[in-house]
Amino acid sequence: MFDRLTLIIAWVAAILFVLAGCMLTYEVLARYFFVHPTIWAAELSQLCLIWGSLLGMPWALAARRHISVDAITRLLAPKVHRLVEIIAMACILAFSVMVTIKGWEIFYESFERGRTSGTMLDLPAWVAELPVAIGFALLAIQAVIEIIGLARGKDIPKGAHE
Repeated sequence: MFDRLTLIIAWVAAILFVLAGCMLTYEVLARYFFVHPTIWAAELSQLCLIWGSLLGMPWALAARRHISVDAITRLLAPKVHRLVEIIAMACILAFSVMVTIKGWEIFYESFERGRTSGTMLDLPAWVAELPVAIGFALLAIQAVIEIIGLARGKDIPKGAHE
């Protein structure tokens, strides 16, 4: 079930990247060809990139699309390689939990105090802070799923390097 949710969220992230590209293209055209820049395109495209990047993390972990250096791990015996993968996922889990907690605290404080971006749009600051807590919470869940799968003997997924 979480795999399906992760895939849906990954598609949302992809759409957000496309929207950011469209907004930035529009801004360039408006600024340089029509000499009429927007006040919204840069900030909204940044939000799309922030949300898209952070929401896409669980899918990237499950698909092993994060950057990894495997020059040594490829040489390990299968059981040792599995153990190293489990340790790596445990590190991702620990880091994700810490970032989720701190990210939530930052979001909640901004939400309570009514902080804004201070830009021309003056959007609430929490709009850019909330995806940190959400994205890393989803990443932590995915790390747990990966640890359980590896412990049960699931094959180590091949990443982009394969």
